[in-house]
Parts: sequence; structure tokens; C-alpha cells
Amino acid sequence: MINFTVGPVQSSEAVRAIGGEHTPYFRTPEFSEMMLENEALMKEMAGAPEEARVVFITGSGTASMEAAVINSLSSEDKVLVVNGGGFGERFSQLCTMHGVPHEDIHLDPGKGVTEEMLREYDGKGFTAFLVNIHETSTGVLYDIGLISDFCKRNDLLLIVDAISSFLADPIDMTAYGIDVMITGSQKALAVPPGVSILVLGERALERIERIDSGCMYLDLQEALINGVRGQTPYTPAVTTLIQIHQRLLEIKGNGGRDAEVARISSLAQDFRDRISDYPVQLFAERPSNAVTSLRTEAGNAKEIFTVLKDEYEIWICPNGGEIGDYVFRVGHIGALTEEDNTALINAFADMRKRGIIG
Repeated sequence: MINFTVGPVQSSEAVRAIGGEHTPYFRTPEFSEMMLENEALMKEMAGAPEEARVVFITGSGTASMEAAVINSLSSEDKVLVVNGGGFGERFSQLCTMHGVPHEDIHLDPGKGVTEEMLREYDGKGFTAFLVNIHETSTGVLYDIGLISDFCKRNDLLLIVDAISSFLADPIDMTAYGIDVMITGSQKALAVPPGVSILVLGERALERIERIDSGCMYLDLQEALINGVRGQTPYTPAVTTLIQIHQRLLEIKGNGGRDAEVARISSLAQDFRDRISDYPVQLFAERPSNAVTSLRTEAGNAKEIFTVLKDEYEIWICPNGGEIGDYVFRVGHIGALTEEDNTALINAFADMRKRGIIG
């Protein structure tokens, strides 16, 4: 089986080997030392300022999305949310659920944010901006430079869900003035699911200190206190955190963040070049390196997913909702190679001979 989904993804042999070991006890100096190194490496990979802090949540990416909302925003805020797909909609739902006043910037699937759209909101009293910088459900990568400029000139707190974009696309918290960056273990970090991560800048930390989250498990005040000593308030996903440590060391040893982004970008471009002769079109007007979303006019996207899985032992990502019949996604993150791309292209070629594609 070859896994071209956008998470969980394939892991390195060293990461998989850790999963086969006994889970160690974690209230130890050794575990604390490892977690403090995890924090330092995450800050390095995110381009975070020195004063930034990192919180590791045992929970999926949605847990950290919710933690960001309830710990750094309140009913006194006025928030802009980019809503261009399922995950942008999730931020909007969280704001509604927790009483955070907000307005959505609605986008058609696969479309990006433009300067003209943002200009309408200049000087309108907004205090924060929420964006899934890579809307994973459609494959579109929003322009972080454009968003950053808008937030800086309006003095907005910038919260970025980079769950599927971190380490796949260029992102730098310091350069773009990102106050909160969120990612997850099962994406380009390429370890099993179960841990999500928040990297918190100084402005976010100031808000967290004064806002009552109204929650026990996702209380970032408590998480930050425990994090000073390299611990978590409650029992974490210990093995997954050890795997994250291994993975961060791998990335650093292979040239760091920029080298990993370049590797994934190369894999994505190799696939897009080779799929260009097939009767499918790129769906996202500005695709992320993490995934290629493809539209098939035949309306058989779900059949393509099923045939690849059942007959070729290759996983890709189907889509749900209104675009589910026409759009499927091919991921490029995790332990994939150009040889894996060749296997997928060969499967497409065979499916074209059989009349399934084209």
C-alpha cells in the first residue's frame, strides 16, 4: 500500500520503530529534556521569535484550533474568518460556539483571498484574523504575504492554522507577524495522529494570560506553566511525542525546514508535470505543495479513489460535499519518493486504458 493521502501519512523507518516499543513513563527528567528540545526545534522550524512558546496538545488539529479560539479570543473581539472550505468553516463554527463575534470572508471552493476582498475590511474595527492557510479540503494555499500585510496595517492578531502546510509550504512566524501557528503530528511531521501543536507569539501569550478559557483540558495557561519544566498537565500521547522528537531531528539533520519544504515541493511538481497529459485539471488556483487537488469532468472522482484503493493498493484523498463527485486529492507529504509517484502515474495509465480515466 502506498499512501498519498494528506494525513495520516507514511512515516520513516525510525519513526515506525519507536511505535513498536513500550511506552515509557513520562514524569521524568529525561522526558522533560526531550520535550524542551521539541519546543526549541518547533520554534526553529516555525521561524518563531525567541520569546515564543510551544504547547503540545494530545488531540487532533481541531483541539488546537479550539484551544486557540477560547484562550486568545473573547466576546470583546471582532474577528475575520477566511471561510473557503470545510476547515475554514470549522473556525467559524468555533467562534459561534464560544461567543466570539466574527464575520466570514466566503470564498468559492478552490479560490483564494484577493487584495480587493481584504481592502473592504480595512479600518472596520476588527481585532483578529483566523485563516487555515492551506484549505486542505480544496487544496488551495492562501497568500500569507497578502494576509500578513493586511493584519499588520490593521493591527490584527493573526491566528494561522498551518496543520497541513507546515513544513510543506514556506511559513515564518517572525517574517509574517503570525501570533499563533497551529500544526498537527500526522501531516508533514509524518508521525501518527494524536498530537496537535500551537506555537505562540508574545501578543498571543499576553492574551492567554488574561483570558479565562472556561475549559480544563484545553486551558493554555495551565499548559504553559507545565511546559516550563518540559511537562504537560495531563497524560500526553507519550509515544507520539517521542516520534515527533525523532522526526524533528531527522528534518534538522537533512538540512532543516527549507530543505524539507524544497523536497515536498519537488515531489509535488514532479507529480503535476506527469499528470498534465491526463484529462484532469488542477482545482486550486494556487495549490499548496502538500496536495494536488484534481477535477475530473467525468464526475467519477469517488470511483477513481475506490479503484486505486481496492485494485492498485494506493490511497488518495476523496472529497466530500458538493465537489465530492468531481474532485480528488493527491498528497505529497510524508515518506514518499518520486518512485512512488511513478507507481501512481502507472496506475492512472492503466486506468485510462480501462476507460476509468478519460
